[in-house]
Amino acid sequence: MDLWLKEGQIADAAMTYKIKETLVKKKTYFQDLAILDTHAFGRMLVLDGIVQTTIKDEYVYHEMITHIPLFTHPNPKKVLVVGGGDGGAIREILKHPSVEKAVLCEIDACVVEECKKFLPEISCALNDSRCEVFIGDGIKYVHEHKNEFDIIIVDSTDPFGAAEGLFGGSFYKEISECLTEDGIFIAQTETPFYLPQVVKKVYNDAKAIFPITKLFMAAIPTYPSGYWSFTIGSKKYDPENTSSLRPLSFKTKYYTQKLHRACFTLPKYIEDLILD
Repeated sequence: MDLWLKEGQIADAAMTYKIKETLVKKKTYFQDLAILDTHAFGRMLVLDGIVQTTIKDEYVYHEMITHIPLFTHPNPKKVLVVGGGDGGAIREILKHPSVEKAVLCEIDACVVEECKKFLPEISCALNDSRCEVFIGDGIKYVHEHKNEFDIIIVDSTDPFGAAEGLFGGSFYKEISECLTEDGIFIAQTETPFYLPQVVKKVYNDAKAIFPITKLFMAAIPTYPSGYWSFTIGSKKYDPENTSSLRPLSFKTKYYTQKLHRACFTLPKYIEDLILD
């Protein structure tokens, strides 16, 4: 008998994956957690029935959510990741030699523990001496740390349930206060194809807080529609002003500095959505 995961995040569409093996399945204090070995995408982290990352395509998401802000900032030294318990964002952040400290603030310790066991390719930097793993509420953490981080990355699950508070103007105001005077914020902000109003609201909420706010896109096969948005808010540095990008001194699989320049060129329907 074939086993399939059916992800029904979008009411009128579904994505399905043929499963080789269930490696772990448990109910944590916050959510249902599973790590599955799939035929098409290898090992896969699933939270509340929604795919978070896979061995085969994780590099797209993790490289774009990290390298765009870290290359935009001229000298990022201290970085906070809210969510991101799989550790992929931390892995990419610590490739930047200027970074002295990266804090992972993850509410669910089980995500960190199970990803270390079953997704070591992604979580491999969580034991780096420059990484501090803090298990707790990201909203509370941000509130209690003012003027501390050069970059804050909101690597959250979708805006439902426990992660709902990580999307919206009040949290972005707290993030602005947690950032240094030239700090940069970035978040994954869903699919404009299936959830256009979420994308528009998040963009407008960030734009009300940050003097420079931009939206860019990346192609991620296992995310609904395969075409995903990220919103970046900056106090000082324009991510499209790429004349002073530091040289790319490490290997990547998706991010390039040509792509850094190009990803802010949006299709007309997305331009219309956020500018309307």
